Amino acid sequence: MKRLAHPTICHPERSEGPLSSPRHLRLEEEFQPLLWLRSYRPVRNLFGSSLTLVLLALSIFTGCDVQRRKSDAELGLNPQQVAGRKIYDSHCDRCHEPYSTRGKKGPGLQGVFQRPYLPISGLPANDERVRDIIRLGRKEMPGYSQTLTQQYIQDLLAYMHTL
Repeated sequence: MKRLAHPTICHPERSEGPLSSPRHLRLEEEFQPLLWLRSYRPVRNLFGSSLTLVLLALSIFTGCDVQRRKSDAELGLNPQQVAGRKIYDSHCDRCHEPYSTRGKKGPGLQGVFQRPYLPISGLPANDERVRDIIRLGRKEMPGYSQTLTQQYIQDLLAYMHTL
């Protein structure tokens, strides 16, 4: 006769062997409240896969306005703007997204000169005001007057006009 399941699991009162000892039955009674966890596994797996799908959907929808990085040639940048892009990548990109209105720590700079006012300060969006912010900094933004020369700042502004 073929057995389909372990006798202790299906019928502990009728089984024989080490798992039917009084000690084993006493342990099984003590841990009875935890045995429901065995049947909870499918629900937990369903929850885990649902959570994965939700996180995947959020990552897709939150990154919708961020574009892939284009090359200098695709953007049609002149040599001054290319130099400004390198400065932007090394100093500004850690806090400001260039091709998004969302920022990392600071505001995103997409279209910063197409708007009449700067996003956080409300100052006019022109070369003079942006140059001052780059040189002197703002609340959480460090100033770069000791790091960047006037020519580097001009190159950076030329690049920022292309965003």
